[in-house]
Amino acid sequence: MRALVTGAAGFIGSHLTERLLEQGVEVIAIDSFTSAYPRWMKELNLGSSLGHPRCSFIEGDLAELDVSPILQEVDWVFHQAAQAGVRTSWGPAFEGYIRNNVLATQRLLEAARGSSVRKLIYASSSSVYGDADTLPTPETALPRPLSPYGVTKLTGEHLCLLYRRQFQVPVVILRYFTAYGPRQRPDMAFRIFIESLLMGQTIDIYGDGEVSRDFTYVDDVIAANLLAAERGRAGRVYNIGGGAEVTLTEVIRKLGTLMRQEIRASYQRSTAGDARHTAADIALARKELGYRPKVSLAEGLIQQIRWVRDLIDSPFAAEPSAMVANPSRQVRTVWR
Repeated sequence: MRALVTGAAGFIGSHLTERLLEQGVEVIAIDSFTSAYPRWMKELNLGSSLGHPRCSFIEGDLAELDVSPILQEVDWVFHQAAQAGVRTSWGPAFEGYIRNNVLATQRLLEAARGSSVRKLIYASSSSVYGDADTLPTPETALPRPLSPYGVTKLTGEHLCLLYRRQFQVPVVILRYFTAYGPRQRPDMAFRIFIESLLMGQTIDIYGDGEVSRDFTYVDDVIAANLLAAERGRAGRVYNIGGGAEVTLTEVIRKLGTLMRQEIRASYQRSTAGDARHTAADIALARKELGYRPKVSLAEGLIQQIRWVRDLIDSPFAAEPSAMVANPSRQVRTVWR
């Protein structure tokens, strides 16, 4: 088997690349290293994948890159690349979301027309639901995004389904519910909370702390992608959740207990775009994909805490320029 992974240097994309390589799949990995967070962190994410004999890497922008030749050679496409972040999607930054979430997706789908791709997995988000009327929320619920980011992810879904209907592109859509774990982006809540506790800093809580999320460990997200490639029905949308809805206050208390740290919290005004509650109805994914989340919140947090500690102690964190200075760690385009 041969797979293309877009956004391969990101949080989920890098884990997915590693898992595919472990399973004997040949991987072509693409990433544009957007400025959303430091490049050295993304290069660390790629880790040993770049040196793997079955991994080829392309540094390129999907909004410009012609991937048509690649799609003639792969069985699966895992489209993880996106401009993420709810709070940062307002104002002038929205232009980047249009380019990286809508235009890039449309160009990828256009390249998939008439290709040999057996399955194209599109990474969507629970942000498309907004404040859903039903909890847990099924895939049949009316999407009502609360942020420009959610609008662009929903637009990507519509493009996928359009190309499915008109050109039989075999798309499968996965709506992730608040993924967390090692390599999580530095702007995401768990990463910020853990770093703040390790450094003895005050945690900023936006709102009253009673917002709740269905947190999904990254290993479960990766398992869902592999199941979708093997068993997903083209044109289907599947919720991918962690199986439990937990409030922000509960998460912070759990982190304090696990890290044996006293919590100092500062409550801030709620920000635009955040849903009050999210919870995934995963009955369809369970039935058709055989998806069952396996990692509890406590287990997942322990893994993420360990990773953040290691990252803080890393020489690259102290001097990120060392990543660029070390030729063995540099990212190069190696696919032809």
